[in-house]
Amino acid sequence: MEYYAKLLSFGPDGWGTSIAWGLVVTISLALATLPLGLLLGFLVALGKQSEERSMRLAANIYTTIFRGLPELLTLFLVYFGASLGLQRFLALFGIEANVEINSFAAGMVALGFVFSSYSSEVFLSAFRAIPRGQYEGGYAIGLSKWLTLRKVIFPQLIRIALPGLANLWLVLLKDTSLVSVISLSDILRQTSIAARVTKEPFLFFGVACLLYLALAIISSYFIDRIAKWADAGGDHSREA
Repeated sequence: MEYYAKLLSFGPDGWGTSIAWGLVVTISLALATLPLGLLLGFLVALGKQSEERSMRLAANIYTTIFRGLPELLTLFLVYFGASLGLQRFLALFGIEANVEINSFAAGMVALGFVFSSYSSEVFLSAFRAIPRGQYEGGYAIGLSKWLTLRKVIFPQLIRIALPGLANLWLVLLKDTSLVSVISLSDILRQTSIAARVTKEPFLFFGVACLLYLALAIISSYFIDRIAKWADAGGDHSREA
């Protein structure tokens, strides 16, 4: 037991600092990806409801691509494809350069694309669950289309979409482990290195399991708090 405690310690002979850094990277990546995925997903959902046929077609193509491709393949396409694309672009101007995309940025963009493709369907279902009379009521009191969306529709949309978005957040937390293949020092990469060096895979992969479970439990707690707050807000609005 003392040997295992030493391996997990934060001293020079332990891997605690490396694993803690991996935890920070995992949380940072998930938190950075979330707003990007939500914004893109909301815009795609609006596109699917657009009166313009081209907008609806583009939004549907977008979700078909990123829901159909494996997340790992999307990550590779963004990480390696963006580097190659920039090199080809610079070559047009006679500039020869070896361009490397930051692995954190590549992971955020790739996971953001995947998250947005699924969240757009959640937002779209939430839009369809809101009665048409809510829109008409906003227009009747003189609100513009934008103000009706912001003041009347959006608060209801968040409350309806929250359970689906909460599930996608938990999926996103797990998907961050994919970035270990592009050398980003997340939980999985740090514990994998420790397991190879120390020949103690069960110990370190067990630690990784516990960390991901802890993140899921903490997330569930905050999701429940947000859900109660959203329900309370909805009750007050209905009373008004």
